[in-house]
Amino acid sequence: MSLSLSSTVLPRTAVVGGSLAVLAALALSACGAAPESASTTADGKNAATATSAADFGGMDKLVAAAKKEGTLHAIALPRDWANYGALIDGFQKKYGIKIQVESPDGSSQDEINAVTSRKGQDRAPDVLDLGSSFAVSAAQQGLLAPYKVQSYDDIPAGQKDAQARWYNDYGGYISIGCDAKRVKTCPTSFADLLKPQYKGQVALNGNPTQSGSAFGGVYAAALAGGGSFDDIQPGLDFFAKLKKNGNYTPVESTPATVEKGETPISIDWDYLNAGYADEFGSKGVDWKVAVPSDGQYAQYYSQAVNKEAPHPAAARLWQEYLYSTEGQNLWLKGYARPALMTAMEKAGTLDKAAAAKLPQVSGTPSFPTEAQQSKAKTVLAQGWGKAVSG
Repeated sequence: MSLSLSSTVLPRTAVVGGSLAVLAALALSACGAAPESASTTADGKNAATATSAADFGGMDKLVAAAKKEGTLHAIALPRDWANYGALIDGFQKKYGIKIQVESPDGSSQDEINAVTSRKGQDRAPDVLDLGSSFAVSAAQQGLLAPYKVQSYDDIPAGQKDAQARWYNDYGGYISIGCDAKRVKTCPTSFADLLKPQYKGQVALNGNPTQSGSAFGGVYAAALAGGGSFDDIQPGLDFFAKLKKNGNYTPVESTPATVEKGETPISIDWDYLNAGYADEFGSKGVDWKVAVPSDGQYAQYYSQAVNKEAPHPAAARLWQEYLYSTEGQNLWLKGYARPALMTAMEKAGTLDKAAAAKLPQVSGTPSFPTEAQQSKAKTVLAQGWGKAVSG
């Protein structure tokens, strides 16, 4: 299977200190329950319970209801993450619905926290874009609404929840990004990262107990160190060793730290690292990207609708847009591999020029199951702090 960045903002996986306080301070609108009238058709169909566009009476009715709501609340979507800026602009232009993005530097866990802490409030997020393990957690907590986009059947079986509470949207491989002007020889494997010449230079994009990309980084390190989807412990051991020998830096890599040279080596998704290469080339940063030869780990992020979304029609219309040919190709232009890539390739609707620019990887990726991810999260929760402290 073949699995951009423009403006400089903190990535959505950054761990935000006192995240609930930050989220509260950045309230999107006044408190209070969302009005139901805009989300209900004349014949009594309510968008909040619609499990598909057809269930609501068709796309035309969904579009009309969403336009009546007029707003979509999103959280933790930086414009320079997988080309989200173009997606946000495209949706707003097409439907005239304003997207309000709060806390773009938030983590997947911050998104879940916002849903639970704002239950029943108009300022709650309507939609979520979560690391896959966090989507599983949110579904288990009963926070997500089942909804099948029109292209749901084309999403590979292993990349969607059987109840349609979440499904994969875009993904990539864990990669090693490196500033070739600051690092004499760029590493291409996890084994390389342990070499003494990389002292204080190796960073993650966030905390793996809260960040999907950092979680993937530890999983990839586990695979490189003899672990498996059932055993993430070697990944923890790797970072403990990296910390002990002085190579690991606790500075979380962001576009800003990359541009400033504060994180000259960053373990992150290939689409983000590839985007940095594009974004900062004109600023004198020679950013190289390598998918590590000894720890190939691919993963997707997942889309979901808040079960109690204050704008349920707009939330569902946003999903339809993201899984349209236009939406999927926009992710592809940001170096992210869309979930419908194989189906679009068959249909002849894939942007071939964008696909040709993806970082090259050989072989077919496999993915951890929900149970394996849940187990890995438990191990990380218990051991990450100890591994990198001191």
